[in-house]
Amino acid sequence: MRKNKNIPKSVGIIISTYNNPTWLEKALWGYECQNFKDFEIIIADDGSTKETYEMVDRFRQQSNMTIKYIWQEDNGFQKCRILNKAILSTKSEYLIFTDQDCIPRQDFVKTHVRYSQKGFFLSAGYFRLPFSISQGLTNSDITDQKTFNIKWLMNKGLKPTFKCSKLINVRICSSILNYITPANASWNGCNSSGWRCDFMAVNGFNEKMQYGGEDREFGERLFNCGIKSKQIRYSAICVHLDHKRPYKNKEAIIKNRAIRKQIRRSHQIITLDGLSQYL
Repeated sequence: MRKNKNIPKSVGIIISTYNNPTWLEKALWGYECQNFKDFEIIIADDGSTKETYEMVDRFRQQSNMTIKYIWQEDNGFQKCRILNKAILSTKSEYLIFTDQDCIPRQDFVKTHVRYSQKGFFLSAGYFRLPFSISQGLTNSDITDQKTFNIKWLMNKGLKPTFKCSKLINVRICSSILNYITPANASWNGCNSSGWRCDFMAVNGFNEKMQYGGEDREFGERLFNCGIKSKQIRYSAICVHLDHKRPYKNKEAIIKNRAIRKQIRRSHQIITLDGLSQYL
C-alpha cells in the first residue's frame, strides 16, 4: 500500500441487510479473504427474521473477523434509520458502506483505505451479475476469486460488454477509467466510504428518505458541508448479486426527489431526522 498521511487509524464496514441471509453470507465470505485485515464489520439489519441472525452467529464461530450485529424491528423500509444506529454503534474512524448483495474483491478494503483522504468521500459502484450466476456461486468461488475472473464468468454465461472493464485488475487501467468515466462521483450506498466525523457533522442519514435516492441525498448534504468526492468506481470492485426489489414504489421515489430538490436549493447540511435523536 502506498504511503498515505491520511490513512485512518480504524476501519469499519457497514453492511445493510434485510431478509436475505444467503446473499449476506456470500458477501461475508468476500470480507473473510481480504488482503487488508484490520477492520470490523457492522451488520445493519432492517428487521430480518431470525434466520439472518442465526447465519451471522454461525459465521462468527468460523471467522476471525470482528462482527457486530445491529437489528431493528421490521416496520417497512427504514434503511436510513438502521444505518444511523450502525454509525453510532462503532468508534471506527473510517467507514465503508455497502449492501448484503455486494461481494468485495480481495483488495476492496485495501483500496478504500489507500484512497482515503481528509475532506473527501470515495464513490464507487458494482458489477452486476445475472441471477443464474449469483445463485450458483459457492464459498470457494468467492475465496478463490473466480467471482472476479472475466473468463470464468463468461464460461458461466456472462455476456461480454464494456462494463466488464470494471473487472480488469490493472491499476493504471483503473486510474484512467476512473478519470474518463462520465459517471458522477456521488454517494452510492452499495460502495462508498468516508470519515465518521463528517457523517456526524451532517447528522447522518435522513430518516424521512425511503428507497430511491436516499444515498444521493446523504451525499448532497456532505457536498453542502464542504466535503468533496473522489471517483474510484474502477478501483474498489464488488460484484452485485441479482434480486427483486419489492420495496420499490413510485410514491416514495417522488417524495424523495422533492426532499433532494429542497436540499440542493437550500444548501442544507444537517437533517433534523438524523442520528442525533439517538444520542
